[in-house]
Amino acid sequence: MPDPVTRALAEVAELGPFFAIATDPAEEADPTWRRLDTLGTADLGGLIAAYAHRLGGVEHRVAASILFQGLAARLWSPVVACAAGYGVVPDLTGLHWRWAPGTPIALWLADPGGVAATDPAAVPAAVPAALPAAVHAVVVGGRLRPLREVFGAVVKLADGLMWGNAASALAGTLRAGSMRPELAGPVTRLVRALLTMEPLAGTGDFTGGLSGEVLRPEAFRRRSCCLYYRVPPGGGLCGDCALLPRA
Repeated sequence: MPDPVTRALAEVAELGPFFAIATDPAEEADPTWRRLDTLGTADLGGLIAAYAHRLGGVEHRVAASILFQGLAARLWSPVVACAAGYGVVPDLTGLHWRWAPGTPIALWLADPGGVAATDPAAVPAAVPAALPAAVHAVVVGGRLRPLREVFGAVVKLADGLMWGNAASALAGTLRAGSMRPELAGPVTRLVRALLTMEPLAGTGDFTGGLSGEVLRPEAFRRRSCCLYYRVPPGGGLCGDCALLPRA
């Protein structure tokens, strides 16, 4: 029988590709997998250049911004869903990535493990302090801060923009509640708690959302712009962009 973390990851992967992390041990035979924590400036520079080409030849800083937000979404989504739905927080230490032109970045977790941060039965009623703290430690401390440093060594982008991207990606995990209604309340409470923690605090807020209200991603408004409007021809503004007029 799969351990609780592997089982939770398999079930949340059914929510869509942003929630998917492979855990099949047979993937170890594929030499194209590389550990995410060894991602260096050369590999990242190649990824950014490929994204810039794919986006119509945009500036590398625009491609880097969009790539970082996409990676943040891929990290937040499965961890938040596992925490909110099952009370477990996957350990992403052994996370690997794989990419080829024309395909999305794939993720695989070698030796899945994690911590049971709370009794899953208690999650729908409240969010214990240990849960957002554990999620924050895994995603922000373990993955996003190191990625931010590597990105900063390749392309110069403001901290406010990059952490605004991370916050926007976190708000996107609220879509889990649309696909599995029983997750709507727990995910909302977990996202609210995470957005009060540094470096996400102050990056955005929810428009018209009361403290106990179940929220959707479109309720979030960030205080920065990811630069997508610079993607040709006329990329436009994202739904949570700070450049949109406020109601």
